[in-house]
Amino acid sequence: MRDLFTTIGTRYLIAILNLVLIFINAKVLGVEGVGLVGLILAAVGIATMFCGILAGNTIVYFMNRYSMKAVFLPSYCWTPVGAGIACGCMAILGLLPEGYAFDIYILSILTSLVAANSRFLLGKNLIFGFNLTFVLQGGLLFFVLLFLYYGLKIQNVTAYLWGMYLTNGIAFLVSLFLLLPFLNRKEADPRKGRSRYALLQEMFTYGLWGSADNIAEILTTRLNYFLIKRFAGLGSVGLLDAGTKISESVWHINRSIGFIAYSRVARTHDPGEQKQTTLRFFKLTFCAVTLATGCILLIPEWVYTDYLFSAEFAGMRNVITGLSTGIIALACNSILSQYFIGSGKIRYSAGSSFTGLISLLVSGYLLIPSYGVVGSAISTSIAFCIMLAFSMIIFCRKTGTRPKDFLINKEDVRFALRKLRLTHDGSQP
Repeated sequence: MRDLFTTIGTRYLIAILNLVLIFINAKVLGVEGVGLVGLILAAVGIATMFCGILAGNTIVYFMNRYSMKAVFLPSYCWTPVGAGIACGCMAILGLLPEGYAFDIYILSILTSLVAANSRFLLGKNLIFGFNLTFVLQGGLLFFVLLFLYYGLKIQNVTAYLWGMYLTNGIAFLVSLFLLLPFLNRKEADPRKGRSRYALLQEMFTYGLWGSADNIAEILTTRLNYFLIKRFAGLGSVGLLDAGTKISESVWHINRSIGFIAYSRVARTHDPGEQKQTTLRFFKLTFCAVTLATGCILLIPEWVYTDYLFSAEFAGMRNVITGLSTGIIALACNSILSQYFIGSGKIRYSAGSSFTGLISLLVSGYLLIPSYGVVGSAISTSIAFCIMLAFSMIIFCRKTGTRPKDFLINKEDVRFALRKLRLTHDGSQP
């Protein structure tokens, strides 16, 4: 429980810095600059998911069955290949912003290696190293960009890219240093007589399903950027990106919970324990994310246009309102996805994500031409809600869970209070 609160606290510290950075970017880059950065990061995110075939959650899953040494080399070698395939496909489809293809490719490799290292740290239960990597990757960017924007007076998208290169590079080197003792440690053959090819084949089979899930999910969360650019222009992308990032700031909660939930589900083979762990984390996620989203919805429109952003970002509150239901739905769905992935039922997580992607394409093409950015936000919420419904139905069928089991009961409250009491007592001298 202490690891959980530490991870959530770290994520929210970074979330606060990122929120402030959103406002700074809006002032420095303007709505179109924010839109361009949003498109670049969306492309990097898609490429990173391709790299995640062998460098994502596949790492944690196989580390609990083999060893770090057996998994390390395939994960690292695949990264430039996966990034190349993803960037090539996006180039063919015309999704890469003109003049930024090379930057997207290099940043995709770098962020994927950082993600891989963080998974290795998590698999070794080095929560401190895991959180430190996230702080260096996310929190340091705030201070670097402040220096570039106001110290060196480089107030353009190039400065943002330089910041990404520097912070991800530092995060990679530090996380790799933390892993070196495990890489140098002598171990017995973890493959139990299996060839490297057999292990690679097994990792690829698992990773393809896992990445199919992640790719579909990232497309569901970011494809609207490209749809909006097509129908409404780069300025509308900037408005959508700003509203999306403010709304998604609450996802630091479920991502923190999800990483730990996945690790715990993957470490046990008891179906009953996996089910109970998932339900408890699901309820915790729902309560925390709903509360955080409600607080964001209380912010009036004039705060965004007069203080946080500028008049260019008029309509921000409507975007956030349209996204709010979907934000809560996807947060809860991520916990169920971690259960499917951690228990080896990864196909169901992929099915949920592809269902959401199809829903987004259909609703987006129906709503965006007529309602613009707000239509994009609503179509996103529709897709996320359909994903959650799909996952809940499958989870109930596979575990014997009743719909009412997703509701908070007295036992959940007593469990939370007991854990909080133990955590408090353990902190006493």
